[in-house]
Amino acid sequence: MLTAIIDYESGNLHSAEKAFQRMAREVDGGTVVVTSDAETVARADRLVLPGDGAFPACAAELRGHKGIYDAMVEAVEAKGRPFLGICVGMQLMATTGHEYEETPGLDWVAGDVEKITPADTALKVPHMGWNDLVIDQSHPVLEGIATGDHAYFVHSYQFHVAKPAERIAHVDYGGDVTAIIGRDTMLGMQFHPEKSQAVGLRMIGNFLTWRP
Repeated sequence: MLTAIIDYESGNLHSAEKAFQRMAREVDGGTVVVTSDAETVARADRLVLPGDGAFPACAAELRGHKGIYDAMVEAVEAKGRPFLGICVGMQLMATTGHEYEETPGLDWVAGDVEKITPADTALKVPHMGWNDLVIDQSHPVLEGIATGDHAYFVHSYQFHVAKPAERIAHVDYGGDVTAIIGRDTMLGMQFHPEKSQAVGLRMIGNFLTWRP
């Protein structure tokens, strides 16, 4: 089993690589590589798309790496390979992003990415730090995870899902903020599982053994 963490020059991948490799050893989850090679992406059994920065810049970088982009889309859409988007990698799964300018996403999970606007104006944006998860839907990758477990967030934009059934979990930050999205073989996490200690590592291990 091969898990490919996609390197499209939009994020520091070191901590993600270490966390996924650690959990692969613990759960017998195969090999984890960070790669910018389209052939490796094409033959991977699982794909992870991280992302740090602004939605338009990350979208442009991803599409600019045409070989990687095409291989990823074919693997997920045509072959049904398990996919995990992290932070902006999750947001790119949306129909449209509205950060700075309207930018098309992958449209894998219908919805829009818009600026966080907490009802409590004392709450600062970006939403940064630990927050308690509220589980909305059961999912194999959340085995052993419960409402009240916390994860580490750093983001100023949030994913508004079009279909409530595709919001797997949220947090309260002056209103509901989507934390996990998913459908079919696709999953996205707004927080950083690799920085979320035991809770995040458990999710990573579950993803590495998930067989949808």
